[in-house]
Amino acid sequence: MKSILVSAFVVLSLVLMSFISQEKKPIKVYLIGDSTISIKDTNKYPETGWGMPFVYFFDKSVTVDNRAKNGRSTRTFIEEKLWQPVSENLKAGDYVLIQFGHNDEVPTKKSYTTEEAYQANLKRFISETRSKKANPVLITPAARRKFDVNGKIVGTHDAYSELVRRVAKETKTPLIDLDRKSQELLQQFGEEQSKLLFLQLEPGEHPNYPKGSDDNTHFSELGARKMAQLVLAEIKNLNLELASRIVNSDSKAN
Repeated sequence: MKSILVSAFVVLSLVLMSFISQEKKPIKVYLIGDSTISIKDTNKYPETGWGMPFVYFFDKSVTVDNRAKNGRSTRTFIEEKLWQPVSENLKAGDYVLIQFGHNDEVPTKKSYTTEEAYQANLKRFISETRSKKANPVLITPAARRKFDVNGKIVGTHDAYSELVRRVAKETKTPLIDLDRKSQELLQQFGEEQSKLLFLQLEPGEHPNYPKGSDDNTHFSELGARKMAQLVLAEIKNLNLELASRIVNSDSKAN
């Protein structure tokens, strides 16, 4: 009888050890970037950053911490000390998804960042992330909605997206080319139907926008979800460890 109890105890212990070993280590995914990602105040709805739906596609081992802020560039994100608390709190195995460009690339904006400084700032995010044994992922800026007279999508981030690709290659950092992927998505939707992905509202259609909205940069709830799904699909394509924690995701964003 005693030997049977001992054997049962050993079996139970092995089962428990196996269960524990299969549990995934909790990690945090930080999102840093601009208004195309950020969490919106309720008075801005239905404007939605793609970081908002992004949080719902992971298992319970993942916490998504969206630090993106409206109007920020790589330079102002650092100058305003928005990067510092992320860098200080990173743990081994965490991720930092980095998407800037909308505000860096416009010379007339106070957030303007030269091409040289833009690359240097991206490299700083990467090196400081890696110093904590965390995982940086570069993302080119999401496309704006712009079509030519023939209904063909027009790139609006060409120069700065190419800089992101260059930095990714130089630093051997995983790259999600959201600019290209989102352009493909907009082309699939077409010039008229792609309005559904952006903050396009008729006057009186929504109480937050009594005069309507003709915004080809910021996303509707549908557009944000589609952008998030593009990012999730590329996380899978890159075979990042994070991909094993994605659940309930229709990675086909069309």
